Amino acid sequence: MELTHFNEEGRARMVDVGDKNDSKRIAIAMGYIQMKRETLEAIKQGSIKKGDVLAVAQIGGIMGAKKTSDLIPMCHNIFLSGCDIDFQIDDEECKVYIIAKAKTVGKTGVEMEALTAVSVAALTIYDMCKAIDKEMVIGDIKLIEKRGGKSGHFVRSDLKMGKVVSLNTSETKGVVKKPVNEVELIADFGIKGDAHAGKWHRQVSLLAEESIDKMKKMGLDHLDYGKFAENITTKGIDLPNLKIGTRMIIGEAEVEVTQIGKECHGGCEIKRLVGDCVMPREGIFVKVLKGGIVKVGDDIIVIE
Repeated sequence: MELTHFNEEGRARMVDVGDKNDSKRIAIAMGYIQMKRETLEAIKQGSIKKGDVLAVAQIGGIMGAKKTSDLIPMCHNIFLSGCDIDFQIDDEECKVYIIAKAKTVGKTGVEMEALTAVSVAALTIYDMCKAIDKEMVIGDIKLIEKRGGKSGHFVRSDLKMGKVVSLNTSETKGVVKKPVNEVELIADFGIKGDAHAGKWHRQVSLLAEESIDKMKKMGLDHLDYGKFAENITTKGIDLPNLKIGTRMIIGEAEVEVTQIGKECHGGCEIKRLVGDCVMPREGIFVKVLKGGIVKVGDDIIVIE
């Protein structure tokens, strides 16, 4: 692949993107900062003297994204139509994961803006906490996904990703869930308007399309999404082999796996017809860490 940031004399230049077509562009980047356990607890308890660490880091990361062209010599000055940053706390490893999403409609991508947002957010956390922990480590900053432009869709080869193929809800329990185009996930509650939402560990249920296909091969080729009472039907992720505690970004929301499978009390209609049902073995349940809108076709990103 030819690098384009050099002129005919071999010197650095800013690439001319004037002839490119405008397109919708999105980039997602991720990284982490690892610290002592007492530092992480201080962040969680809000006892850092400089203030709310993650709130300040979020502002810092967004400001960094907006200033990317001032920091990276050959980076274009582009109009950001959106930038959001989220934090995931890993208590076991004493890490704060930083996920940044940048958006624009223009002639060049926003990968650098997303990466800069993660970097500056991590540096802000370091600055806020360095008085009590100078051994913090910033690491693994990387581009997760980008969309738009001539190069098309990029997803890291080592990343587990999938798609939302159906969203299914019901206002009362004991009835088949009906497909809808989008839902709103509410933090520590579940899907707005769904009967199974609540302040418990099984707020949202997921089942893979691949699992449903197994049942279709057993003679139930008429199965529709939602017949297994799953809220979210997925494609491309091996749900049953995820670990408890695994986090996932689904559309605008973020969830954490709390249970794999469930006990089937008495057997459902599907089990009575063919003698088996995949939901008790291969369905999973999650709680909502961050609310937001989820639409059919949205990406699912697994954070391990």
